Amino acid sequence: MPLPPPPSPSPAPRTPGIAGGRLFASLPPPPPLRSRREVHVWYLLPDELNDASLLKMYTELLSPSERKTALSMNGEKLQKGAVLSRALVRTTLSRYTDCKVDPRSFEFKKNKFGKPEILWRSDDSRMERPLHFNISHTSSLIACGITMDTSIGIDVEDKKRKTTKNILSLARRYFTPSEIDYLAKIPDPDGQQKEFIKLWTLKEAYVKALGRGFSGAPFNKFSIILAANNRIQISVAPKVSNGSDSSCDCLSENWQFALAELNSSHCMAICIEDDSTSSDSENGRLPLGLKVWKTIPFVEDILVSGTEAVKLVS
Repeated sequence: MPLPPPPSPSPAPRTPGIAGGRLFASLPPPPPLRSRREVHVWYLLPDELNDASLLKMYTELLSPSERKTALSMNGEKLQKGAVLSRALVRTTLSRYTDCKVDPRSFEFKKNKFGKPEILWRSDDSRMERPLHFNISHTSSLIACGITMDTSIGIDVEDKKRKTTKNILSLARRYFTPSEIDYLAKIPDPDGQQKEFIKLWTLKEAYVKALGRGFSGAPFNKFSIILAANNRIQISVAPKVSNGSDSSCDCLSENWQFALAELNSSHCMAICIEDDSTSSDSENGRLPLGLKVWKTIPFVEDILVSGTEAVKLVS
């Protein structure tokens, strides 16, 4: 189904399908994020969203540059995914401003590595604490993670994702020796691929939480350790004195992870900075405030935490 063209400019924009332009009528606020260790995740399934009027509504939430970028994508599926990704970010962020900010009003900036952040004006008092977000998407699932006062990285990968190369060949190219050894000891090819996807997803979430991305924090500069007690640890190699490689300068071990199976089809990793003021932080415990919703913005929200749709791995 082709996406609609960008809407014509109008002096008083409205969102079709919502009486009187009451944009927030069907965006109920979620429970508040009460601590830095709480993470909320909202995800949608693109294949479930095929209504033309709904897609038009989502398109109208985007900024002109976002619409231009989305509609320049090669193919209807990529266009639709780009629109849904940006619409999910905007509608999700709106929920956490007590309806003070219209989804269309958000402005964004990017750091030098390309990670998007909310652009708040210095005189803007609509948020008491900084709101952080991160987005991840595949062709079949898009997820947005939200935190307060702390950076977040989220990554989702299809559990059945096929690789063109042998798993160990890929690992030798991108992973550390300890991670390669961990994978090499798994005799079952399916099990090996499953663990590879876990490691990749965790590493991706980590570099996104750092605000660096793969180019700023190469995967082979740090190790993810999947401990036997289901704990996830990160190990950074000691810095070499007078070394010319500065790519490790940003790396640290002061981060917490959560790993889950999402919607029975995807591996989801979350990374947030460790809160050293928490009484549990020394135990490396996971964010206990993790909540997950499946959403069709303006239509339906379902809290799926504690159901078969979200299975915590560690």
